[in-house]
Amino acid sequence: MVLFTTTIAFTQEKTFEGEVTKISKRIDQITQQEKDSLKIKIKEINIKLNENELSENGSNKLKKQAAAYHALKIEKRVGVQEKLLQELVQQKTDGKIASVNEDFNNEANVFSIGKRTFKFTVNEAEDVNRDKVEERIQRRRNRMTTSQFVFALGVNNVLVDNEFSSLNDSNYKFWQSHFYEVGFSFKTRMSEDVSKLYVKYGVSFLWNNLRPKENQFHVVNGNQTDLQTYPTDLGENRLRHVQMTFPLHFELDFTPDRTYDDGFTRDRSGEGFRIGLGGFFGFKLGSRQYLEYKDTNGLEIEEVQYGDFNMNVINYGLSAYVGYGAVSLYTKYDLNPLFKDTETRNISMGIRFDFD
Repeated sequence: MVLFTTTIAFTQEKTFEGEVTKISKRIDQITQQEKDSLKIKIKEINIKLNENELSENGSNKLKKQAAAYHALKIEKRVGVQEKLLQELVQQKTDGKIASVNEDFNNEANVFSIGKRTFKFTVNEAEDVNRDKVEERIQRRRNRMTTSQFVFALGVNNVLVDNEFSSLNDSNYKFWQSHFYEVGFSFKTRMSEDVSKLYVKYGVSFLWNNLRPKENQFHVVNGNQTDLQTYPTDLGENRLRHVQMTFPLHFELDFTPDRTYDDGFTRDRSGEGFRIGLGGFFGFKLGSRQYLEYKDTNGLEIEEVQYGDFNMNVINYGLSAYVGYGAVSLYTKYDLNPLFKDTETRNISMGIRFDFD
C-alpha cells in the first residue's frame, strides 16, 4: 500500500502553485455565480415593479433581501475554499506538497487571492521531507524482494524404480494425463548489492491427473492399490490428487541491469534468461477417481469415488525450470512414492508462468 500510494503521488505531480490556482478559480466562479443569480432576481423584481405588481418601497426591500442572501452565500461558499487553502498552506509548510519555485532561505512567502492575503514560511522541515522522499525512491529502486503469481500446466505421469525409461511402459496415458499449478512466490536477492542470484519461495496448489490406459481404473485391495480392467467401456477414467506444496528454488536471473541518470544501478529481474533449481515439500489435500460409462439401459453414468487410494500424504521432491522472461519450461519429480509400499513416483513436465 505504501508503494502504491507513493506511485500515485508522483504520478499526479501536484504543486503548491497549481493547487492555489485551482482554489482561486473556484472562488471566482462562486462569486460570479452568485452575482448572476442576484442579477436575475433583481430583473424579475423590476418587471413586477413596471407592471405595478410591486410598489417602489416593496421592490427596494426585496432587492436588499436578495443582495443580503447572495452575499451570505458567497461568504459561506468562499469560506469553504479558504479553509481548503489554509490546509494547503499547512501541507506546504509541512513539506507534503512540492512547489515549482522552491525557496529554502526561511523567507516569508506571501500571495493573495481576491482581497485576501496569505503568508507562510518554508523551513528546514521541507529539506527533511525531500530527503525522505529521495530515500523512498532509492529504496524502491533497490528492492531486494519481489512477488510473483505462478501458473503452470503440462503433462503428468509416473516413473517406476526412478527409471526414466519406464515412461515407455507406463500404465497411464502420457498426453491425456495433465497437471495444473497455481501459486504465489517471493523472490529475494541473495546480496544487498547488484546480483544475479536469488532465492525463490512460496506456496502452490497442484492438481495432478492420471488417466490409465486400456480401460483400466484404480481398485483398493487392502493396503494395496491395483489397476484393473473395467467391465464396460469407460468414457472417462481419471485419478486426481490435489497437493499443497512449499517450493524453494535458487534462481540465476540474467536480466540486464538498469542504470539511472543519477548513476544509481539496480538489477532487474524476470525480463531475461532465467534458470532455477530446487525442490518442494508438502502434503496431499485429497484424492478422487472419476468414472464415466453407460449402464445396460444406455444411460450416461458419472461416478466420483472419494478416498486416499493408499497414497502417501506427505510428498517432497525436486523441481527445476529454465526460460526467458515470464515463461519457462518446468519439471518436478516426487522423491517419495505416490502409493504406499511401491516404487511408483509422480513426475510432471510443462510450461510455467511467473507474473510479477
